[in-house]
Amino acid sequence: MNNQTVITQFLLLGLPIPEEHQHLFYALFLVMYLTTILGNLLIIVLVQLDSQLHTPMYLFLSNLSFSDLCFSSVTMPKLLQNMKSQDTSIPYGGCLAQTYFFMVFGDMESFLLVAMAYDRYVAICFPLHYTSIMSPKLCTCLVLLLWMLTTSHAMMHTLLAARLSFCENNVVLNFFCDLFVLLKLACSDTYINELMIFIMSTLLIIIPFFLIVMSYARIISSILKVPSTQGICKVFSTCGSHLSVVSLFYGTIIGLYLCPAGNNSTIKEMVMAMMYTVVTPMLNPFIYSLRNRDMKRALIRVICSMKITL
Repeated sequence: MNNQTVITQFLLLGLPIPEEHQHLFYALFLVMYLTTILGNLLIIVLVQLDSQLHTPMYLFLSNLSFSDLCFSSVTMPKLLQNMKSQDTSIPYGGCLAQTYFFMVFGDMESFLLVAMAYDRYVAICFPLHYTSIMSPKLCTCLVLLLWMLTTSHAMMHTLLAARLSFCENNVVLNFFCDLFVLLKLACSDTYINELMIFIMSTLLIIIPFFLIVMSYARIISSILKVPSTQGICKVFSTCGSHLSVVSLFYGTIIGLYLCPAGNNSTIKEMVMAMMYTVVTPMLNPFIYSLRNRDMKRALIRVICSMKITL
């Protein structure tokens, strides 16, 4: 206990980028972040302005875009600031706040992917009952419930992390404050934190992933009962975008937490974290807009209506 001290700030190690390449990567990350903001804002605006997109699927999609936008904004502004400044410190409270919001929007993306998978399952397997099952009231209540669950879950882990004691080592081996990194820096007992992470990870990551797999297994089973080229094309056109996003999101998480790490585990963690905090939120709007005819038509209608108004 004698070597413990009151930590008022942490130092973010950042990305292992050579100094001569800092400006190049700064410009690259800035473009990626702006693309993420503009792409997700476009989807949100289109869903709000076009009445034909006021359906359960696009309600979930607009919330996913909002979650992606915020998810990237939790880490990217601080990363860009640190790349331009020699001061890489972050206050203790700011570190906990970053951890909290990182978990909120990360959990929300996982939940929304499950909701979208269930929506596709009902639309394909029970098309005649889709309107009654996926009613607007049910979908709105479901989205509100998901936001309540994610904020409560993140608050629980943040409060548990706030009770930990930290020693003189305050260097965060990442470009943002991650809960797992904070636990490595803690001097006090982290058994309760690790136990709750194990329990809640099972509930919030593994179970949602299996629910998505089960939904698509039922969809494929339903289509195979009436094999036709038209049916297969319908599945790919309806579910292709969502499956691509699921693969990106869960693929990086599985690669980070389940695959064995080598000697360069720190670099691997940074690269994988960059994938699901920056790359995935940036690609999601392109995946949904380029492979979705409804989004393309909605964009054309909104542009035409703006021209008529002008």
